[in-house]
Amino acid sequence: MFTSLMRTEDDRSPGSDFWFSPVSLRSASGVRVTSDTAMRHGAVYASVQVLSQSMAVLPFELYRRKATGGRTFVTDHWLYRLMALRPNRYHSPFTWRQMVQGHLVFRGNAFNRIVDDGVGGIAELLPMHPDRVQIEMLDNGSWRYRHKLRNGSDEVLRRDQVWHLKALSDDGIMGLNPIEVCRESIGGAIAAETYANRFFANDARPTSGWVEFPGKFKDKEAKRSFRSQLQEQQAGANRGKSLVLDEGMKWHEVGMTNADAQFIETRKLSISDIARIFRIPPHKIGDLSRSTNNNIEQQGLEFWQDTMLPWTSNWASSLLFDLLGEGVEDLEPCFGFSPLLNADSKTRSEYLSRMVTAGILTRNEAREIEGYNPLPGLSEPLVPTNERELSDKPTKTLPPPAEDDTEDDTAPADALAAAPAIARASERALALASSAAERVLRKELAEVAKARRAGGGEALVSAYTRHAEFVAEVMGVDQPAADAYCLGMLDVEPSDYEAIALARLTRLALTGSHELKG
Repeated sequence: MFTSLMRTEDDRSPGSDFWFSPVSLRSASGVRVTSDTAMRHGAVYASVQVLSQSMAVLPFELYRRKATGGRTFVTDHWLYRLMALRPNRYHSPFTWRQMVQGHLVFRGNAFNRIVDDGVGGIAELLPMHPDRVQIEMLDNGSWRYRHKLRNGSDEVLRRDQVWHLKALSDDGIMGLNPIEVCRESIGGAIAAETYANRFFANDARPTSGWVEFPGKFKDKEAKRSFRSQLQEQQAGANRGKSLVLDEGMKWHEVGMTNADAQFIETRKLSISDIARIFRIPPHKIGDLSRSTNNNIEQQGLEFWQDTMLPWTSNWASSLLFDLLGEGVEDLEPCFGFSPLLNADSKTRSEYLSRMVTAGILTRNEAREIEGYNPLPGLSEPLVPTNERELSDKPTKTLPPPAEDDTEDDTAPADALAAAPAIARASERALALASSAAERVLRKELAEVAKARRAGGGEALVSAYTRHAEFVAEVMGVDQPAADAYCLGMLDVEPSDYEAIALARLTRLALTGSHELKG
């Protein structure tokens, strides 16, 4: 037992593990590289910690897509409970996700035992250490998992009983272990660190010095005796004490060479090499040699976009494919990056201001992003043109046309500007009406063409019935006015259809009716 405690990593005695360890685990530097030995290197540990903690802090979001467009946030689904609230009876979401991502990053695979809830969902996800899981191929091309329990026994699990997350894989079945793939780079870094520790343990000198002796020792035994006495006087408790020599001996101290002084650069290269393996900006693991005040913020953004986005996409894709399965294509799992990409207050305020005035975000959504409670009346998006709310109907202040005013119903929309009623409308109102009319017309032409290809008749009537709801919404008119417009378009000839429709739609937006008055 005491002999085993004295063994070192490079012990090659007959009783050591050197002669029994797999050849593939040893790098060219002579260092035996395993997941455990690699984790002892500071840069490797920091890289795994950065990736696992970054995955753990991302908020999990689950959305259900609507048939009419858009999506709603879902919190009453078992997947949201597992990922955001309680993955199992033993771990918090942060601890569990950090552990699973650590397995995935450091060993290329992460395994979780699936516990059904009995009603078609999943009650728990119990993590299994990758070193205790083996994949066994079956004759039909599928595979199963053999899990070694802590009591030494094995359990065999089907594919549907295990959630298997994979990193980069060359066969689609098992993820590649980055420690094994990059064994030489990591082994070189460990060897450099070991040498550095020994180097500095010797007062940062490769050797203490050498002795010039003008005479000659009587025999080899006298020479060995002098060397052992000299080493004893300069080691242990005697380190740093004055050395007394006789018989004309001279002490020559060996200083640090340029190669020794540059050794620290070799260690920096090792840190950069490890950061490159895990696709992490070096400043994330403490190497600030190439970071400045001008580029460190951009490097932070690149970390989330280039490093973490592929990992979160891997998780989301596996959740959708392996856990949700078929029949739930309307669900969309994802991880929110927005809180972690906040810039300085000035840039963030300018961004939110543009999003609100463009109608992309409501004012309450902007308040929520900044952590404020919603306020009444701020939940409607703004229209970019004049920043009015979408629910506001256009104000109809146009006076009716004179009795002698007449218009050609086949005139294009731009010709309506010459009509007395529309001439009194402002250019702004006319521009808005024309834009809305063109938007409705594009959809209308597509619907009518589709209905005519289907045979017309009932198909055409059904298309106009559906289209009337769209007309009422976009034009801001009541439903009877929209119905009357669509009914009136049933008898229009195809050759004049586009010009008449554009004229009537513009008139509908301005006056609330598509019919000519007078």
